[in-house]
Amino acid sequence: MNLLSKALLAVPCAAGALLLAAVVRTLATPSRVSDYKPSTDKERIALYSEKLARLIRCETLSSEEEPNIDCFLGFHKILEELYPRLHENLEKTVIDGNLLYRWRGKSDAKPVVLMAHQDVVPAEGEWTHAPFSGDIADGKVWGRGAADIKCSLMAFMQAVEELLETGYVPDNDVYLVSSCTEEWGGDGAPKIVDELSRRGVRPYMVCDEGGAIITDPISGVKGSFAMIGVFEKGQGRLRFTAKSTGGHASAPPKNGPIARLAAFETEVEKHDPFKRLISKEVRVMFDSLAPYGGFAMKLLLGNVWLFGPVMKLVMPSVSAQAAAMLRTTIAFTMQSGSDAFNVLPAEATVGANLRYIPHQGMDESNELITRLAAKYGLETEIVVAEDYSPPLNLEGDAYKLFTEVIEKTFPGLPYSPYVVTGGTDCRYFSDICDNCIRFAPVVFGPAQLKGMHGIDECIDADCLPGAVDFYRNIIEMNK
Repeated sequence: MNLLSKALLAVPCAAGALLLAAVVRTLATPSRVSDYKPSTDKERIALYSEKLARLIRCETLSSEEEPNIDCFLGFHKILEELYPRLHENLEKTVIDGNLLYRWRGKSDAKPVVLMAHQDVVPAEGEWTHAPFSGDIADGKVWGRGAADIKCSLMAFMQAVEELLETGYVPDNDVYLVSSCTEEWGGDGAPKIVDELSRRGVRPYMVCDEGGAIITDPISGVKGSFAMIGVFEKGQGRLRFTAKSTGGHASAPPKNGPIARLAAFETEVEKHDPFKRLISKEVRVMFDSLAPYGGFAMKLLLGNVWLFGPVMKLVMPSVSAQAAAMLRTTIAFTMQSGSDAFNVLPAEATVGANLRYIPHQGMDESNELITRLAAKYGLETEIVVAEDYSPPLNLEGDAYKLFTEVIEKTFPGLPYSPYVVTGGTDCRYFSDICDNCIRFAPVVFGPAQLKGMHGIDECIDADCLPGAVDFYRNIIEMNK
């Protein structure tokens, strides 16, 4: 049963008049089609593909245990080769492998920060194209980092290189930022924020990854859409511990540590403890996407005023991604107990990853789950936690400028606000910037989403010229 069917079954007969009003409103809403087409400029596609391939071939793996700074210094040499004008004209600062460039403009009143991290996650498993080959085949550039997120790093550096070639001087300062610790939540971006704070820089806008040009963003809505990340959920790592006296497995007591952990996990899975709310940002997203669906999806998404309460109930069973935009989520990820089959554990633990939503933030969510764990005799440890980032003002000048850049760069591409459920370096900039936007100007279809942190990561080569133009337009239109 699809989402609309479930929603309609839940509408009581007394609401027939309201349903009729929603149908009339839907029929009066013009249908739209996303008709964006990527570039067909073979020369630019080939040039940008090869530059991205060069970046992919440098294995910029990093972890908390092995930061591997020398690897990133070698990567910087490749950047110098690919973008000589940029390195001749911009002021470069290296902080433990993290990069900060300043391009002085005519004014420092409205500086913009363009971001993309250098580091990548490990590449395990059997790949069709070797993970660090940078192969260019079948209309794609293949390899770890192709989509996450060396494509953006290549694109904004290329945009600056091309502008410098024309003698262009930006109206406002431009900062290029690239950390080498993003994939493990390290201190690279915070160090850059500290440096900008020391200089007294307060960016007008920060643009990092998070959203993208997504293909078929919701079931029933077809085409490509610029999904603009307007805030980022917070995240926490919590550990729950059950203790006992241990003993031999031949005479097991009832309600042991493993059983209590299992009961706790089962209750959380079956009875979601967190509040669901369709926020303003999600409501605008539904309104923006509604005209691009068939009648059923247009009726549902375009009339949240009627179907909202029902959507909150049924969406988790239809789309995990959409449901994550409505509430704090918890995922149990790590578990430990006894080291032997015949020994009862004196202590058993389960680790969980929480993603905090603004209407029920870090403190409230942690307190709620701690109380629930206590019902099963579990101790709760907050290993690390940080709250959600402030939402972007959808009526503000920065969002308006950003959407104008999208309209100019990608004719025929619809756009919508989007809730980022993952984590990015952008969250660290909230202390010094009111307009933190999460959007990579590249196409993420099924292949890209599947390869993200997985096998056969790739990016469509024909979307790269648009990415370069996007960053160029941000720089030129920031007056």
